[in-house]
Amino acid sequence: MFHRLVLRMILVAALPLALGGALAFAQPNLVIFLSDDHGPLDSAPYGAPEMRTPNMTRLASSGLLFERAFVNSPACAPSRATLLTGLYPARHGAEANHAKPRAELRKLPSYLQELGYEVVAFGKVSHYRYTQDYGFDHFAHDSFHEHAAIPAAIEFIERRTSEKPLCIFVGSNWPHVPWPLDQTEYAADEVLLPPTFVNTPETLAARARYYAAVEYMDDELGRVYDAARSRFGGDLFFLHTSDHGLQMPFGKWNLYDAGVRTPMIAVWPDVIDAGSRTDAMVQWMDILPTLVELARGDPPRDIDGRSFAPVLRGETHTHRSEVYTTHSGDRDFNVFPMRSVRTADWKYIRNLHPEFQFATHINRGGLRSGRRYWPSWTEAAGHDEEALAIVERYRRRPAEELYYVANDRHEQHNLATDPRFSGQLAKMRDLVDEWLAQTNDPLSVFGNPLLHGEEPTIIE
Repeated sequence: MFHRLVLRMILVAALPLALGGALAFAQPNLVIFLSDDHGPLDSAPYGAPEMRTPNMTRLASSGLLFERAFVNSPACAPSRATLLTGLYPARHGAEANHAKPRAELRKLPSYLQELGYEVVAFGKVSHYRYTQDYGFDHFAHDSFHEHAAIPAAIEFIERRTSEKPLCIFVGSNWPHVPWPLDQTEYAADEVLLPPTFVNTPETLAARARYYAAVEYMDDELGRVYDAARSRFGGDLFFLHTSDHGLQMPFGKWNLYDAGVRTPMIAVWPDVIDAGSRTDAMVQWMDILPTLVELARGDPPRDIDGRSFAPVLRGETHTHRSEVYTTHSGDRDFNVFPMRSVRTADWKYIRNLHPEFQFATHINRGGLRSGRRYWPSWTEAAGHDEEALAIVERYRRRPAEELYYVANDRHEQHNLATDPRFSGQLAKMRDLVDEWLAQTNDPLSVFGNPLLHGEEPTIIE
């Protein structure tokens, strides 16, 4: 293993000289496949054997699986803006969902175009119709659930004749709601519920539909991966990841791992060892500088992201010691600003306005938002203490939360008020304070909050 790594490094270093400085030949084609609202624990290679994700498993057996990859925000617009700018939401400006990053900021396509790449996007790469603002050479099919994006991307790969190296982003709309209504693949007794869910028939049915949507995504992933391998062979870097966790309670719009931890699998023939895994902590803002380095450029230093190319090349097994995440709101849904820091073993969440009620599309949205199961939770809470505790935890959040995530992966035991952990709490508080100062975070409230005691009205 050591001798192979040294040989790789020598060859990579010598290649520009061998080509007389012509770097284009050494630049891999870059294919990035994005899923939508998909957490790692809902994937077979991450320990969920009940999930039918054979193509994710195939990628994992061919490349490097990141155990500790995180987005920077658990909502589509701020998360994707971070991907395409390399900046924290407080710095790029798209803090609330449906917001745009500041127009004057440099975006990902321009870095790669400067290095000779053609940069294109199909499907949901930015937040829907915002794709036109990012400077892609070509983009298409970026409307809501526009599934024509996948075959269009495959056709583009297969028919492309340009001599330039290619960077193509392909964004699936799965498993974003609305989930398939006609699914029959998963029976209720095949569905597993995390301890954060109320076990009702309606919840099991909804979860089964989500499983089916994940399977649709996995099928699209396999088709894009096969097209890329067929067209580019070994001259390919392929990355699969998701913008945040699933749209069910304590996932999307939350800073728990179910909301901000993401699957990430990279395949790079002859560079990455097949079937490998890493505990290196990375975030979505790190993808931009990583792609620039893979393209043989110098990663920008005036952004928040840091290249994890050395992890991909096997030169190191570490990257970040902490990851920071942020959430603000989605119009008048989930108006509940929060900030968080996570280390390998600990998670600290600061809820900026605990007087606000936590209310999302799940309990305020129409049926298209997937709220069919929520009434069964509130009904169960009327006679079941465990269900009541889950519903109350969903709606009412304390000012601070502290979890030992090393053995509490569902973040069930808040240790913030336990005096035994006061030192750890103070340390995590200081980390968040320093980060907020570094990013000049205005701690803004977007939208109209719902206060405790107010009954949520349905917003279509």
